[in-house]
Amino acid sequence: MRVVMKFGGEALRDENRVLYTANLIKKYKKEETVIVVSAMSGITDKLYELAKNVINMDEAKIREEIELIKRRHEIVIEKCVNDKYKKECKDILKKLVEKLERTLLGISYVGELTPRSLDLVLSFGERLIAPIFSYVLKSLNIDTIHLTGYEAGIITDSNFGRANPIWEITKKLVRENVGKYLGKKIPIITGYIACDEKGRITTLGRGGSDYTATIIGSCLDADEIWLFKDVKGLMTADPKIIPDAKIIRKISYIEAMELAYFGAKILHPKALEPAMERNIPVRIKPLFDPEDEGTLITSECERSKDIVKAIAVKKNVAALNIFGAGMVGLPGIAARIFNALARNNINILMISQGSSETNISLVVEREDVEKAIDAIKSEFKGENVIKNIDCNKNVAILAVVGAGMKGTRGVAARVFSAVAKAGVNVLMISQGSSEVNISFVVEEKDSDIALKALHKEFIC
Repeated sequence: MRVVMKFGGEALRDENRVLYTANLIKKYKKEETVIVVSAMSGITDKLYELAKNVINMDEAKIREEIELIKRRHEIVIEKCVNDKYKKECKDILKKLVEKLERTLLGISYVGELTPRSLDLVLSFGERLIAPIFSYVLKSLNIDTIHLTGYEAGIITDSNFGRANPIWEITKKLVRENVGKYLGKKIPIITGYIACDEKGRITTLGRGGSDYTATIIGSCLDADEIWLFKDVKGLMTADPKIIPDAKIIRKISYIEAMELAYFGAKILHPKALEPAMERNIPVRIKPLFDPEDEGTLITSECERSKDIVKAIAVKKNVAALNIFGAGMVGLPGIAARIFNALARNNINILMISQGSSETNISLVVEREDVEKAIDAIKSEFKGENVIKNIDCNKNVAILAVVGAGMKGTRGVAARVFSAVAKAGVNVLMISQGSSEVNISFVVEEKDSDIALKALHKEFIC
């Protein structure tokens, strides 16, 4: 059996978790196993904070912060790596820490943090832990080889921070670079990071280690991909908001993708695409109860007796309402808006257009809103087409997801009736032709109220 296992930051939080995870792999590894790892818990956040603030820090402070990162990794080596491998492992750590220091000092001297240099800094989280974890497994008599995502063969475009694989190249290289070890060694691969065709380090977006695992699994035609998480599986709602949320034992790719896209933080939004293309089952397995089946994600769309499988909330978004009488009857306006946003690497989360054609409403990530407004204004500069762009940064998207909605009458009526009874006003509505998702926008302050009302209406 060929399995790709991915372990996140919580699985590698400290020396105790590292040993636990290593022994878990020893127990559950298959004939052909590939491991993908995230950075130690909190390290990527620390690196991000350092990169953003390094311009205003003196050298002594920079080195002090780097030493704290180094020390966390040294403790793992001291506690978890056999004496036979300790020197070799510490030498690798030393060289990587020196590279991190040079990178941060370089940013400090130049006085500018670019998306490219930010990706380089963030890459060190995975690059530091992967070789150490490889030696931890060797200390348990498991033969391993550690590879970065780009050494494994993942080549992307140059969209730093949100890079996308160049599939034709990636498939060929992963099969060559990783495939040769299958059944001989266990490759330990850094999640989240790759490189572009010029060899510059890129990242796949926060939470991108899931994506790395499914990219690798797809390229290698894995039998299954296991994503170990510190939760029981996909839930019917965020358990922090709905304490009695239930585990979803089986769900389709399309349903899970909708949930991930609209705020289910347990999955990277793009992570299921590679698995779906090759029809590879993905399991979300509980890290601390590995015998539990968790959630199985496959191509099968099972109708739920409760019609709705889950409700997700996506916050930190903004709604843009684009007005202009000049838009009426003028072909290509929507296409020009979308192309302008695409050129600026801005993702559109939701779209709605009134039948009068005088306005187009769309939702983007809150961090992209100013860039989006500038892009649209620049596109139509000097034309009497768009009169005004209104922006509301205090909104959230709710997505009601379930294959059971398809062909079932009255679902939308129940959704909006439940929301209305809870006293929540709906600002914008969207439903795809797949009929597995009804999504709508509300004020962010009302999003938890709406979620509770919908969960009570459809699930429990």
